[in-house]
Order: sequence, then C-alpha cells, then structure tokens
Amino acid sequence: MTSGIVVVDKPSGWTSHDVVGRIRSIAGTRKVGHSGTLDPMATGVLVLGINRATRLLGHLKLADKEYVATIRLGQSTVTDDAEGEVTASTPAAHVDEVAVRAVLPAYTGAIEQVPSSVSAIKVDGVRSYARVRDGDPVKLAARLVTVSTLELTDFRSESDVVDLDVRVVCSSGTYIRALARDIGADLGVGGHLTMLRRTRVGGFGLDRAHTLDELAIDLDVIGLDEVARTSFAAYDLDEEQAADVRFGRTLGALDLGAAGPVAVFGPSGEFLALYEQRGVDAKPVAVFV
Repeated sequence: MTSGIVVVDKPSGWTSHDVVGRIRSIAGTRKVGHSGTLDPMATGVLVLGINRATRLLGHLKLADKEYVATIRLGQSTVTDDAEGEVTASTPAAHVDEVAVRAVLPAYTGAIEQVPSSVSAIKVDGVRSYARVRDGDPVKLAARLVTVSTLELTDFRSESDVVDLDVRVVCSSGTYIRALARDIGADLGVGGHLTMLRRTRVGGFGLDRAHTLDELAIDLDVIGLDEVARTSFAAYDLDEEQAADVRFGRTLGALDLGAAGPVAVFGPSGEFLALYEQRGVDAKPVAVFV
C-alpha cells in the first residue's frame, strides 16, 4: 500500500476538503489528510498525506509557509477577502507607497494577530464562520504568530483603491487575510485580500506541486523517506539502534544534534521514526515502522 506525500496545486473555488476527496478517489484509499487548509479563494501548495503518511501531517503543520498575495486598500469585507460582502469603503487614492512601506515593519517578526472572524477556529465547539453566518457576534483572541518576511513587490493606485502585491513568509497559523485587514486599518482606509497563492509549505514548493488533472493521470507520491529528510533534521542509526527504535525504545546517551523532532533512519536509509532530545537521551515522538 502506497504511503507518502502528495503536493497539490489547489485550484481556486475548491475547499481543502474537496481536494482531499478527489485524492481519495484517485489514490483509491480513504486514508488521506492535509497538513493545513487553504481558503476556497486561494490557490497553490496543499500538502496531503496518504496512508501511513497521515500520521506525519501533524508534525508537518509546524513548517513555515510562503505566499504571494494582493491586498486591496480602500474596502473592508466581512470575510477580509474578496469572497465577502463589502462592509465599508474609504477612498484610498491619497495613500502612497512611502506610507505603505512605513507601516509594514509593524507586521513583521513575532506579532499578536487576531484571526479573521470568518475562520475555522472553534468557539465553544462551533466554527467561528458558522457563528458569523448565523448572526452571532464573534471576538477571537489574539494569537502569537511570526512573520519573517513581508515584502512589497508592487504598488498600483487606481481611482479610489490601491492594490499591493506582497510576498509573505510566516509561521503556521498566520492569517494573510488578517494582515490585509490590519494593514488597511492601520492606514485608515480598510483593506482585504483579493488574491492569495501559497508557494511553499516547509520544503515543498510549487516545483513539486501538480494540478488535480495531472495527478489523475499520474499520482506523484513522495515517499516517506524523502519527506522525512526534506522536512526534519536527520540522524542515521546503526543496526543496534535501529532495532531499538523499531520497538519505540529510548536511545540512551545519544545526542541527536538538533532541537525538536528529528527523523531517524536505519542503515539502509529507511525512515523509522521521529525522536527528540530529552536530556542526555533521545526518546520517541512517533514510530513509523
């Protein structure tokens, strides 16, 4: 049974769940999951796990992500993107590129971000977007996220609106829609997202992604061995250590040489497990054999 990662170039208009369903059909297995959703409007890299690789997805969620996006200044929407109803319009023709560049540094580094109310975050067991749809007021708590890069790549002023093309590299859990909303609010004219394309999740970029039509013809599955070496620090074991790992045993007095989960491999190069350093020992996080 094939196990591994499939990197999809998600089309606009599809939910992440829609894509999972399509890959289930193509792969002929129900055991398919994703490492992090993309909004229906968004396109680009969606990482899916098949069979045993689904157990790896929770760890891959921690990877950083890269996006290109277009922010429209001068209009606010209920969803903070182009799919929602416009709730306010403020002429933005006076906002120049200098003013935009002056506010962007406030949204880089470690920042407290309030997620968009129309999101999948649960409030008392109910998705936030469902509460908003039912007319309930939603106030989500701010979350600490990291935006390592927020680069303005183009500035276009048209009538009463201004469009900004940006490139963003950020931690998992960052809402690009919320960045658009907050930057627009900071400039006093409101803002929302009109385009979002995810170009990378961890070590998997658009160069490894395929459309659903392409995958229907040739299902390109990246094996667990390659996925582990691409996504984590790696440590190669001898045969005795590998035997212990297969039983999930602690590896005594072993320095993995890296913080966080480390992928450990047997002498033949087979990915065996994720281990992490705890004191002088290495202990299992998840065993895959």
